[in-house]
Amino acid sequence: MNDETPVIQDPPTPGESPQLDAGGEAVTKKKRGKVSAKAAAAAIEARIGHKFGDLNLLTTAFTHVSALKPARNRAESYQRLEFLGDHVLGLIVSDMLYRAFPNADEGELSKRLADLVRKESCADVAKSLGLVDDIKLGQVGASASARLRKSVLGDICEAVIGAIFLDGGYSAAAQFVERNWTERMRKPRRPLRDPKTVLQEWAQSRGMPTPVYREVERTGPHHDPQFRVAVDLPGLAPAEGVGGSKRAAEKIAASVMIEREGVGGGSNDS
Repeated sequence: MNDETPVIQDPPTPGESPQLDAGGEAVTKKKRGKVSAKAAAAAIEARIGHKFGDLNLLTTAFTHVSALKPARNRAESYQRLEFLGDHVLGLIVSDMLYRAFPNADEGELSKRLADLVRKESCADVAKSLGLVDDIKLGQVGASASARLRKSVLGDICEAVIGAIFLDGGYSAAAQFVERNWTERMRKPRRPLRDPKTVLQEWAQSRGMPTPVYREVERTGPHHDPQFRVAVDLPGLAPAEGVGGSKRAAEKIAASVMIEREGVGGGSNDS
């Protein structure tokens, strides 16, 4: 009599194709899927620079509401994490700015903060980390999928920050933000100061009087006027700007002169 008890394996789940590994054990598609998911999560963690204790947070951070089945709770999408991450990012960047620019007043700090935490900046960080292909969407066409991924990149970045904060605390979230925002903080992409102020300071540093702004023309209906304004400085050709208000037109005129004369630091934001 043979005393050896045969090894009995459970039959594969319908639809699964068992494979034999080197040890002769059945490996189902489901198991391979789990291995694949873990490998994908590990790759994201490596790019983010944080190893999650709770991988569900990482999954949620990348799940768009369109990927949820109708019966699923919207809280299982990234939206709540995005809300949290937005505020965590604001606090961390505010702290970074406060320490990095000890002589800046609250107005300058506020402008720098607004530039660093806007959606476009968050989207740039997400792109630099290669997160676009990790977003989980519902069934949409290829072109719609590409547009949607691009539009939610900033949200995903904030959701990732929220997930890191919940998983590893403030310190872990701060490390992520500092790695990805320090260079941006030191070299802000957009001009930060009012162009009229920049032009006036530049003129004064060269012994010129305060720039003079004059209305050249007003057109359009009373409820929607357009102003053309010129700015004058001695020895320089006038520069003109057009805007929906005198102030907007003045700022554009100042920006035109700033650019023409090679002065840095102005913005034409109205």
